[in-house]
Amino acid sequence: MSARSVAVLSDVHGVLPALEAVLDEPDVVAADLVVVTGDLAAGPQPTAVLDRLARLGERVLLVRGNADRDLVAMARGAQVDVPDGATRWAASQLAPDHVRLLAGLPHPVTREIDGFGSVLFCHGSPRDDDEVVLVDTRLERWAEAFADLPAEVSTVVCGHTHMPFARLVDRRLVVNPGSVGMPYGRAGAHWALLRDGAVSLRRSHLDLDRAIAAVVAGSTFPDRAAWAEYFLRSEASDVDALRAFGPRDGRAG
Repeated sequence: MSARSVAVLSDVHGVLPALEAVLDEPDVVAADLVVVTGDLAAGPQPTAVLDRLARLGERVLLVRGNADRDLVAMARGAQVDVPDGATRWAASQLAPDHVRLLAGLPHPVTREIDGFGSVLFCHGSPRDDDEVVLVDTRLERWAEAFADLPAEVSTVVCGHTHMPFARLVDRRLVVNPGSVGMPYGRAGAHWALLRDGAVSLRRSHLDLDRAIAAVVAGSTFPDRAAWAEYFLRSEASDVDALRAFGPRDGRAG
């Protein structure tokens, strides 16, 4: 069945107050479907976030991200090279039900949405949950990432890079809602609304002092205060992030 209004969240990264701020938005409450395009729990409040998303029931569609895959592997005893201690700590907090939930997440997923037709939801790209594609990625790279997509998929919604954008790629609309819990460039919980054929990039306001305090109070991750200060205040700018991610999209130089 086709959905008329879809709220898209991504990269929650285990930050419950940011997730709650988005879920409380009237347009999210009213949405037919809430899609979360990966990296749900790798952060300071992993189980609380997963439990909150589970309570949405059939209204929520969860898509696998690379960090979700890493959490499952580590929770099952595999050695995984991850860039920050929060991910390794989060894996140690998961109950068996949480691991099963993450292990069963699909990638990618296609749904019919009024005004858009077939919309593909993924994390990095349709072919790889860890692929980096950016707002300024060259068209040849986009063509490679989309090479196996059916022609009827006219919209692709991705996550992974924590920076919101909407652009056309050879007539196909590409949307990244940005990050709920680890925004780069501008503080706040970022998300997107797909409704009546139009895309709206949104940002939910957070009282940062209260949100950081809530993370500290609601987590036992040893470095939670410093982690929350850095990520919730968006200490990394979009310029910093683009410079860091740029070499991973295959660009020269």
